[in-house]
Amino acid sequence: MIANWFKIFIYHLRQNKLFSFLNVMGLSIGIAGVIFAILYWNNENAYDQWNPEKENIYQVFNKIGATGDIWSSCSVPFGRTCKATIPEIESICFFYNWYNNDMIKYKGQKFFHKKIAVSDNGFFDMYPLPIIKGAKTNILKERNSVAISEETAKLLFKNKNPIGKSITYNYKDYTVKSVYKIINPSSFEPNYIFSGVTRENDEQSWGNFNYAMMIKVKKGVDIATVLKKMQNVNYVNRTLKDAKANGQTPEQYVKENGEITVMLDKLSTARLYGIKSTQGPSFPEGKGNLQLLYIMVGLSILILALSLVNYINLATASAIKRAKEVGVRKIVGASKKQIILQFVFETAIIVVLAILFALAIVELSLPYYNTFLKKSLSMNSSEFYLQLIFIFFLIIVLAGIFPAIYISNFETLKVLKGNFSRSKSGIWIRNSMLIFQFGIATFFIIGALIVNSQVNYMMNKDLGFNGDQIIRVPFNYQQYDKKQAKYETTKQELLKTSGIVDVSTFAGSFGNSTNSSSGFTHNRIFVQPQNVEMDFGFLDMMKIKIVQGRDLSSKFASDTIDNWLINETLAKTLNIKNPINTIVTTGWGNEKGNLKFKIVGVVKDFNITGLQNKIPPMVFINLKTLKWNNFDNIYIKVSPDNLTETLSKLDKYWKKNINQDYPFEYEFVNKGFAKTYQEQVKQKDLFFILNLVVIIIAIFGLFALASFSMERRLKEIAIRKTLGAETNILLKELSKQYVVFCLMGFVIGIVPAYILLQKWLENFAFRINISAVPFGISLVALLVLTLIIVLTKAYQVTKIDILRYLKYE
Repeated sequence: MIANWFKIFIYHLRQNKLFSFLNVMGLSIGIAGVIFAILYWNNENAYDQWNPEKENIYQVFNKIGATGDIWSSCSVPFGRTCKATIPEIESICFFYNWYNNDMIKYKGQKFFHKKIAVSDNGFFDMYPLPIIKGAKTNILKERNSVAISEETAKLLFKNKNPIGKSITYNYKDYTVKSVYKIINPSSFEPNYIFSGVTRENDEQSWGNFNYAMMIKVKKGVDIATVLKKMQNVNYVNRTLKDAKANGQTPEQYVKENGEITVMLDKLSTARLYGIKSTQGPSFPEGKGNLQLLYIMVGLSILILALSLVNYINLATASAIKRAKEVGVRKIVGASKKQIILQFVFETAIIVVLAILFALAIVELSLPYYNTFLKKSLSMNSSEFYLQLIFIFFLIIVLAGIFPAIYISNFETLKVLKGNFSRSKSGIWIRNSMLIFQFGIATFFIIGALIVNSQVNYMMNKDLGFNGDQIIRVPFNYQQYDKKQAKYETTKQELLKTSGIVDVSTFAGSFGNSTNSSSGFTHNRIFVQPQNVEMDFGFLDMMKIKIVQGRDLSSKFASDTIDNWLINETLAKTLNIKNPINTIVTTGWGNEKGNLKFKIVGVVKDFNITGLQNKIPPMVFINLKTLKWNNFDNIYIKVSPDNLTETLSKLDKYWKKNINQDYPFEYEFVNKGFAKTYQEQVKQKDLFFILNLVVIIIAIFGLFALASFSMERRLKEIAIRKTLGAETNILLKELSKQYVVFCLMGFVIGIVPAYILLQKWLENFAFRINISAVPFGISLVALLVLTLIIVLTKAYQVTKIDILRYLKYE
């Protein structure tokens, strides 16, 4: 029986080569989209799932006062006190929640390595990576200890035993204690883990939020109880003490300054669903992009639905050609169940072919997909193949059952009399599905246009600064106490170099914010502004405007002592109507008490972080005022003429005068800021690619359905032509229903498109408004596409040989 079914399938495959190809290709494209989404979904949800302690480990966040900023960092005494006073906490770990990229030295050899982590002895308690060689416990207890990955050990030490060997990092010697194996994917995938993260002067400083912190709680404890106790540690040691020092009640202090709220983020869900910090990354490998993941999964499901609708439409439409076959089989004794099984069997063969084509498409496209996502996904897990089997059966159920039942219900007598082709059976369902296809196409076209508009807006918006021809160069000078003096010398020497227009610096980078933030209260309003420690002339070089007062200048001695600038946002936040010459008392203390600053100018707001974020309140002070030396880069404005020669001069100068251990690196400021909207550019590209896919599938379906529909009307067309109907009248008659279907699908598609894209735009502090333009373009594009396909086929049909269809009438 199965052999006979297979022969019938091959026969019909040969008889309908084009439509069989469209069927298989439509399904394979839809399945390929789902496979891509599954690979991405599996990878993102696999982060840290290998960790046996994942349900008991939490990262600690702090919501700072009235500003609402969420910091993924804590103070050392807070962590130590929590560990000492809360019995439910088993252990804690301080670490840097970013990677360093630095030079590693071993026996005169230099290796510039990425993914360098710094932590304390609690790291392997939180991340029990398999230890291949060396110590199993207390690996980072000593401040000169380091653990290295298996790959790094092979690179540095070849086949030698690395345990006990000494390597140099950041001008300090470290002893290799252990070699570990990295497990992917993980929030930590470091090549090195160095000890000694905390500094001694932070041990008693409750206000220095310098380190990320994780806690491991005992199994079975109530995490709400732990959180409440940690909150109390802050209340007792910060709120009560600071209120007393200010001569206030705790209630008065909290009302003016707000309260630090502790937040806990479980490791097992942190990657995708965790707390999002407003002050930098949570883990070195970053957060997962849940929005992009949902978009990819949602759109891939829509495309698969489009493919299934396309398949069902083609299957039910082509059933007319097999009506007599079904009628004859019923006459000779075939049951309804046998006919259903036969057509489900044929669907299974088509789905197998579609999956094979889909796997080929994915395999060929995977390198580009990995580049797009910056991942290394592969189709080699047992979980993936189980999901593929599930997809196989799901598609058979969704795409095979309905056409099979539809075909098996053909009325035998009506079919054999030849009346079936004039029946309305199934036409309503096919037309509904065609309308659904138009609705999906509408959604994708509108989505692509709006996402493209938002990305173009972000790329072309006036950011409030001008980074043209300005490069950012890392200033890797290791002598901290002489750093500022070295910068001044470097600046003067570089300004003498041809091709260099200007030199300046500030403690931060465009696109990443500043390197420090400090809170204070003024007019009973607490603020936590970003500190912009800058050189004289920095604002002028970046074309950042002063809207009131003046810029800081070397002409005024007080500008390096107690004068500063604020931005427009800070002036509004503090409700200062006439900011110039206003005295602000900060909580920044020295041996003389709290420091006071006079506002001498107001800076026009500019975007220092991405356009997803609002412009933060900011204060601007000269580098010499606080002497924090927080700047890490030098900003150099170069002439566009002979740029290659200028960069070559800078390369030689850097290696000779700044630090010969480090390669000369630079990045144009505009290019660096552009990284803040890379994810949106990805989404734009994704919509563009999927738009092509949707349009291709829609063309398949519309062409095939129009072909079947018009072929059923060939005798009608022949009669009309005999009676004198003109070609343009026939074209209008044949195409008008598809124009109506297109309009109905458009109306259905615009509602979800508007709602979902409005939701997407809410992620941006700076955004476009949705206008009627993308909806109009979408409608015109759909109508043009529909008319091209339908009229092409209709024109072909109107050229039929009349005698062929009327000679037996």
